Amino acid sequence: MEKIKKGNAWALLPLLLFVILFLGVGIVTGDFTNMPLNVAITITVIVALLMNRKESFTKKVEVFTKGAGHSNIILMMLIFILAGAFSTTAEKMGGVSSTVNLGLSLIPQNLIIVGLFVICMFVSISMGTSVGTVAAIAPVGFGFAQATDVPTALAMATVVGGAMFGDNLSMISDTTIAAVRTQKTKMSDKFRVNFKIVFPGAILTILILFFLTNGISIDRSKHYDFNLIKVIPYLLVLILALIGINVIIVLIGGTALAGIIGLIDGSFDWKGLLSAISKGIIGMEDIAMIALLIGGLVGIVQHNGGIDWLLQFVRSKVKSKRGAELGIASLVSAADISTANNTISIIMAGPLAKNIADEYDVDPRKSASILDIFGGCFQGLLPYSPQVISAAGVAGISPFLMLPYSIYPILLGVCGLVAIIFRVPRLKNS
Repeated sequence: MEKIKKGNAWALLPLLLFVILFLGVGIVTGDFTNMPLNVAITITVIVALLMNRKESFTKKVEVFTKGAGHSNIILMMLIFILAGAFSTTAEKMGGVSSTVNLGLSLIPQNLIIVGLFVICMFVSISMGTSVGTVAAIAPVGFGFAQATDVPTALAMATVVGGAMFGDNLSMISDTTIAAVRTQKTKMSDKFRVNFKIVFPGAILTILILFFLTNGISIDRSKHYDFNLIKVIPYLLVLILALIGINVIIVLIGGTALAGIIGLIDGSFDWKGLLSAISKGIIGMEDIAMIALLIGGLVGIVQHNGGIDWLLQFVRSKVKSKRGAELGIASLVSAADISTANNTISIIMAGPLAKNIADEYDVDPRKSASILDIFGGCFQGLLPYSPQVISAAGVAGISPFLMLPYSIYPILLGVCGLVAIIFRVPRLKNS
């Protein structure tokens, strides 16, 4: 049995403060944009650094920088800036408007948002990253919202939902890999069990989106002209993602192709291309910095024993097999709410989840699926998760506005609970 270090509930105070600051100011003022995320997280980091007087300030800063410099955080930042470069270059070249107009011309208007969800599902499951999917597809979703009477928050939440579907199931997703490795099961076995649990949620999401947007209208007084050549960068991103090419290569390739097309057709000269790439990178800097600060904050909270306390608390409540599965779900949920990173939360909760699963005879295929499902569920709901922040940033809206439309992340959690409560699917020994 793996031992857990002594926990400290007080170490969770900075995270609680962060939520109170962000929510409190928004509720009091009636506008959630009045408390910028970067300000809220900076204040929280300062408070975290002032806690734990047993250690020197220098040591605490070192802990912060190690957390901020976690490989997952740095990769996330790289994806953000590359996605910014791609989206802005494609936009300046005319790719976004052409792609949106092509979609509006070909897809029946009552299936625009359903189509957006399905596209994000396939891109994410192929690319293996929800962050990359959101960053690449969100501008198109925003374009759909602008051209129709679909609420912008609904379009952005749909992008996030589709992205989380793929992140939860993709064979190359780091969350899937982490869940499989910690539970010592096979990737294919986990996929089959996981798919059976979440597929009904995806179908129900499609139906709900259809009924929600069935009456949408497109302004037919406008001409939705498109140039197929300008759509090619987005097609390239889609094809490369479906093939399973690394997201970094996908975004670099998309940016390069958008730049070449823009230079050839005169959308911009080489100075304009460099300016577009620069503006795209700068536009993502705020999101990237927030991700870095959250990573550092989580590092301090974990160092001070906050995460260990959460794990211990949940572990103490487990009494039965069904309780063990609920305990595993609670473990990864609490970890994800605390870290806003489903991969890190699975890595943290995974070893203890394995201990619980072994003790109460929970099938490792089921425990791996539960870890991935509930990590993804809250990742798609948290207003401070990178996926939600990124989508909200593209549209220029508060992340909180997306919450009522976060249909798939909610249903993902519901499907997980149904699977636990009713002990489905029935698994035979492999």
